[in-house]
Amino acid sequence: YEVDENGTSPVSRSLEIMNEKGYLYDKDGATWFRSTDFGDDKDRVLLKENGEYTYFMSDVAYHYDKMQRGFDHLIDLWGADHHGYIRRCEAMLAAWGYPGALEVVLGQLVNLFRDGEAVRMSKRTGEMVTFAELIEEVGVDATRFLMLSRSSDQPIDFDIEVAKKKDNSNPVYYVQYAHARICSVLRKAAGEGAESLSADELAAKVIPADVDLSVLTHESEIALMRKMDDFGELVALAARDRAPFRLTHYAQELAGLFHQFYTNCHIIGEEDAVQNGRLALADATRTVLALTLSLIGVSAPERM
Repeated sequence: YEVDENGTSPVSRSLEIMNEKGYLYDKDGATWFRSTDFGDDKDRVLLKENGEYTYFMSDVAYHYDKMQRGFDHLIDLWGADHHGYIRRCEAMLAAWGYPGALEVVLGQLVNLFRDGEAVRMSKRTGEMVTFAELIEEVGVDATRFLMLSRSSDQPIDFDIEVAKKKDNSNPVYYVQYAHARICSVLRKAAGEGAESLSADELAAKVIPADVDLSVLTHESEIALMRKMDDFGELVALAARDRAPFRLTHYAQELAGLFHQFYTNCHIIGEEDAVQNGRLALADATRTVLALTLSLIGVSAPERM
């Protein structure tokens, strides 16, 4: 940790504050934190007898520094095997006067597969497959999407070969392809000169500002509109519940409904009112798909 202009570090500053509040004591040559005052099952050592800081002291300094930089709610993502560590970390926040400021989300194990067979070893390290190796092989988009496709309290089965496929068996490809397909429809509607335009520019060119949406009465059109109407509440609830996996499911469902609409409802070549209405519906779907993907850090390609 870097020291400030007074030559003190987050470690020394956090220790000083806890000492001033009377939550530290010396025993057997070590410095202890009275974490039992805040519901922990036993007090915790911060400074060992040999003068070394414990791992917990590093956590104390880290979280203290966060609070001092103006954050009021901290969310930690830990492995499930650190469950027993939660109470002591909650205690340290409470000691500084921030009870309830720490929220811990526990993540489960990721089981790697390749065509259904468990992956045990890394060719590079001989011990494990690193996250960097996984991203290098399947790409950032597929890794993010598939890692977020399950709740954090459930183990994730990640099949490397599925993540690399360029077909509808790959969830992220399925969603991205729906977005790219809509962009292709907009380019086709725009005609000559469309290749150099972005999707937003294409939409502005081919969809009238006063487009009549009353022509959208087919069951596939209604289903698509209803699904998009769910978006705002879905995002709010996903944020409240720390449940980004709902966004991946929503993106897949919306993409599926668009593909059904595309199959059941011709867009290009219909009479003007119908074509314009369906173009507007397709473009709205594009916008919601792109926004959903952006919220989970996945790209929305305009061509695939």
